[in-house]
Amino acid sequence: MKDQSSEVILQRSRVFSAVRKIAFVLFALFLCYSLAAIVYSTQVIYKVKLNHAVILEKFGGKRQAVTDVGWHFRLPFFTRLESQVTLMNQNMYLGGSSAPIKIISQENVALWTSALMTFKIRDLKVWGIDNLAPEILLQGDFDGIAKDILQGEQVNKLISDRETIKEAIFQALKDRPINQNGPTLEEKYGITVISFVLNETRFGDKLVEATEEKKRRQLIAEAENYAADQEAQRIKKLYKAYLEGIQALHLALGNPQNRAVSPSLLEFLSQQKWADAYEKNQTDQKTFVLHGKGVVPALTLPETAPDRPDSSASLQTTP
Repeated sequence: MKDQSSEVILQRSRVFSAVRKIAFVLFALFLCYSLAAIVYSTQVIYKVKLNHAVILEKFGGKRQAVTDVGWHFRLPFFTRLESQVTLMNQNMYLGGSSAPIKIISQENVALWTSALMTFKIRDLKVWGIDNLAPEILLQGDFDGIAKDILQGEQVNKLISDRETIKEAIFQALKDRPINQNGPTLEEKYGITVISFVLNETRFGDKLVEATEEKKRRQLIAEAENYAADQEAQRIKKLYKAYLEGIQALHLALGNPQNRAVSPSLLEFLSQQKWADAYEKNQTDQKTFVLHGKGVVPALTLPETAPDRPDSSASLQTTP
């Protein structure tokens, strides 16, 4: 009996010992993980990846660029990780967004355009130490240079000659000083401009509709002006022919004694001449001139036919 009870007690002690060992190992693992998490969160030990860099601020305010790939250690209370910088090719959109933005051309016409610049950080010291918030500053300078060139061009060139404008903006981003006697974009930020792409340049939908309506009205106005010019030329020719006819008529009615022509006769003939000329230039038009030297002419109208043939009655005269 004693042997069995001692065997049970020995087994229980072994189990408790194994449980304590497992609990201790788990606690040690948890403690190590917690310490590692604390160290990682405070970035006392940090990692620099390939084509990346870290800007480190030391206790005295001095800033240092760390570009060596691998793990690094810093003092937790006397240094601070200011920023992590990507050294690979980076994109920057015109206006800070891939959506098209509105620009005004040289003729004061609104257009929608989008563009993209690709650059690479060449000098980390100039980029991250000499400039505060370099991304924001670069965005402003990039937009200013690109818009200056785009808004200085004519609409036809912006639409049909995009290749020339794209190359002009690319050369300006690389070589043109931001201001007179100032640094270029690459010198100011320590970057290398890789490429510039002009994605699209187009009219707005409402502007297209307004342009089509304007063209339509211009065509209508031109047609009306042409019709008015044709009418004016026709009237001018008609009046010239009328004057020539009157002059010829006046010469034909004259006599060697240069006596004046009868005013009534000349007026009648001139009116008849004008009526003939007017009738030739009008369709389905009949013109008659009644002239009686100031006296109302006597008119004889034909007898009207009776309404019904069988209703006619003979007139009888009484003596």
